[in-house]
Amino acid sequence: MSTDSADIVVHSIDLIVSNPKIRGGRPVLSGTSLRVLDIAVQKVFHRQTPDEIAQHFQISLPHVYAALAYYYQHKPEIDTDIREQDKVAREYKEKRIGSRHDPILSR
Repeated sequence: MSTDSADIVVHSIDLIVSNPKIRGGRPVLSGTSLRVLDIAVQKVFHRQTPDEIAQHFQISLPHVYAALAYYYQHKPEIDTDIREQDKVAREYKEKRIGSRHDPILSR
């Protein structure tokens, strides 16, 4: 049985958006400022299940799965972004930028 290409419908799931005014244009879940990167980190590095991620961020499972699908489709770019953000966070931590208190171990 052959299918005419005119019969094929491509369905788009519009749950991931980018806006230069939100999170520097990084892809986020629609209706939120939660980055795809945040979902990927929870899944890949914290080994949370999609149900746990949905519960943690109080979002729907469709949002979680859309974010994960987007992540795996754009993995090299998002992994690079994760590494860059981790590097900046480590530098800030070393310089104690954002720290309001003296380190506990210095007493």
